[in-house]
Amino acid sequence: SKMTVKAVKMPCTAPNVYTKVPDGGWGWTIAFAFFFVEALTYGIIKSFGVFFNDLMESFDETNSRISWIISICVFVQSFTAPLSTILSNRFGHRFVVMAGGVLISTGMVTAAFARNVVDMYVTIGVISGLGYCLSFLPTVTILSQYFDKRRSLVTAVASTGECFAVFSFAPAITALKEQIGWRYSLLSVGVLQLSIIVCGSLLRPILIKEEDEAAVQARPPEEPTETKYMLENEQTRTSIESIDSGVEITTSPSNVPGKTKAEPKSDEPKEHVQMLVEKDSTPPEPKTKLLDFSVMKDTSFICYAFFGLFATLGFFAPSLYIIPLSLSLGISKDRSAYILSAMAIAEVFGRVSAGWVLNKKPIRKIYIELICVVLLSLALFAFPFASEFWGLMTCSIFFGFMLGTVAGTHIPLLAEDDVVGIEKMSSAAGVYVFIQSLAGLAGPPLAGVLVDTTQNYSSAFYSCAAGMVLGAVFLSLVRPCKVGLCRCQRQGTEESVTEVVADLPDDFIEMDIGKAENSGKAENS
Repeated sequence: SKMTVKAVKMPCTAPNVYTKVPDGGWGWTIAFAFFFVEALTYGIIKSFGVFFNDLMESFDETNSRISWIISICVFVQSFTAPLSTILSNRFGHRFVVMAGGVLISTGMVTAAFARNVVDMYVTIGVISGLGYCLSFLPTVTILSQYFDKRRSLVTAVASTGECFAVFSFAPAITALKEQIGWRYSLLSVGVLQLSIIVCGSLLRPILIKEEDEAAVQARPPEEPTETKYMLENEQTRTSIESIDSGVEITTSPSNVPGKTKAEPKSDEPKEHVQMLVEKDSTPPEPKTKLLDFSVMKDTSFICYAFFGLFATLGFFAPSLYIIPLSLSLGISKDRSAYILSAMAIAEVFGRVSAGWVLNKKPIRKIYIELICVVLLSLALFAFPFASEFWGLMTCSIFFGFMLGTVAGTHIPLLAEDDVVGIEKMSSAAGVYVFIQSLAGLAGPPLAGVLVDTTQNYSSAFYSCAAGMVLGAVFLSLVRPCKVGLCRCQRQGTEESVTEVVADLPDDFIEMDIGKAENSGKAENS
């Protein structure tokens, strides 16, 4: 008799089990959590500039030495990405993100009592920087696992948290400083970042188990009788015995290894024979590697990693030098601030638009990303040609929009089959962000050296544009490398299968089945 299999209710700490990527479900909760993680990590980093003047006055330091606080923080955040991947694979995304929230808050709260800028390097740069890595990367990784068709759109919309944080945190912190001072304001920011622990607790793991082709049948729970079976092979005369807990019931021989038929007992009709095959008899799945470095053998991933390395040169410097460039052109400080705000607003629309476009089917997402990177390079080249307010405003809006299309999608794009695929997304993201850290640390100082050498802020934008062009070149090679690698693997697989089939006699299965049937007839007679 058949009966339906009831779903097992699991506690909130257990993984969500699906037969396929849900494209929603608990993923919406994780998207909500990622929005706030993005706001409390990158949003705070981008808003930290409101403390610069206060730190220079309190510690009697130059702007360049104070700016190293964020440079060290960003470098540590990117450099420790492989560690984040290892810990996530070992202890789970939830625990790692919650631990990251504790580190971020600890670093910020401790920085409020710093006596010099070196203390800031350690507290915010190292401690909070490590916490930022442990919080951000696992969240975006598990979010990508909950979505397939909507992955690009959901990730892009959720990543706008940092843009909205810049609008809200910067003026709020400025107003708070006037009331309680910069130290207590920094302390308040650290306490607020404890909310990341709550966001991390929502990151319920996901487990994808594909449905079997055969229908699953189970005995009623009130029958304690143990059903046994014996499958005999005429050649080996061996038998396999099993209990029917967690087994698959089928009358089709396709589920039996070798597709051989079992001989029924003489006193039972042949059509009522049922074979029970243990699911546990299949070979155990290999354990998940803490950090899968096999992605480094994938030429398409290597090209994509070099794209991220050079493109990162153009991510940070423009926002640092847009205001000095506008001031050098005689634009007032207030109007210069409007230019930066317009860039942030345009970035929000860029992220949402990119997610909407990449969500369309069918579409080759890697090519859309390439078009956005090329347009972003043109935006960087356009800055030096602007000579007045509206020219810079136009360039900033165009740059902000194109920056949003690339910044909100370049990490989730690792989950696409054109790069590494969702199976290796976690390890690939760790290695990818680690490679990015080199450019993140060297980009702003390199632009500063060029400005000091040429005494012209336009050179900073030229260096960013050159890096973005190199990134576009490597991005254009990702798809050809993946196609070539797949073709080589397919040819090698076909050749190995052909060799195995050629070594086996064509009728070895029929001969074995024939022997079993003849033996059964002899016994019945």
